[in-house]
Amino acid sequence: MKTVMTLFLAAILFIGSNALFTVQQGETALVFRFGEIVEDNLKPGLHFKTPFVNNVRVFDARLQTLDAEPERYLTSEKKNLLVNSFVEWRISDAKRFYTSMNGDIRLANMRLAQIIKDGLRAEFGSRTVQEVISQDRRTIVNAIRKDTVQSVADFGIDIVDVKIKRVDLPQNVSESVYQRMEAERNRVAKDLRSQGSEAAERIRADADRQRTIIIADAYRDAETIRGEGDAKAADIYAKAYTKDPEFYAFYQSLNAYQQSFSSKTDMMVVDSKSDFFKFFNQPK
Repeated sequence: MKTVMTLFLAAILFIGSNALFTVQQGETALVFRFGEIVEDNLKPGLHFKTPFVNNVRVFDARLQTLDAEPERYLTSEKKNLLVNSFVEWRISDAKRFYTSMNGDIRLANMRLAQIIKDGLRAEFGSRTVQEVISQDRRTIVNAIRKDTVQSVADFGIDIVDVKIKRVDLPQNVSESVYQRMEAERNRVAKDLRSQGSEAAERIRADADRQRTIIIADAYRDAETIRGEGDAKAADIYAKAYTKDPEFYAFYQSLNAYQQSFSSKTDMMVVDSKSDFFKFFNQPK
């Protein structure tokens, strides 16, 4: 009897444990009955099912991120751009997600990635590189998001956001663009250097001109002052000569003797009776 009761209680516990299931926060679930969906989009909490008849499949209802690999896209002018984008989405209808994607998030990412690629290809194909760079990138993103929402309407998912992280030129194109930019900068630098050299030459020429003018003016003023001094000296000499011609002649002779015999080695061969030795011959 005890064995029967034990088995009965064990059976009740087993059936009870199979009749209860929990949906965690951030999850949603479907309840099946022999493969047919009987309950969908279950909210987090404790739920009941019929053991051996119903089975449950739980799905992650949190935000999913599809970070796509960088792809090349042609612009309207047939130039390649390397675009890096990502998409954020979540399951909004578990039943439709199950029927369209078999409940496989990986399959949903693959389908969604292809849709995003098609949208990017269409948007970049209708724009030039200049338009892609200069225009607001949000305009492109909004157009892609709108088309994507329409394309996944039957997938049971919501597109939360579509973003373009980077738009780059391919490596070979980037190098050629860099080389053109470098050549342009070198040309500008060369022009600036030539303009600087021209300005420097003008400054030097102006400085030399001003230097020449200043020196000429200084020489003119010096000659004028020297001439005035010589005139004053001549006038003083003339006045002194008129006062005592004999003393003036004697004084000038002394100066001449001093300048002629400034060194002990100086020698002069002159007739002693010449006028140069006038005062030596007439000491009184």
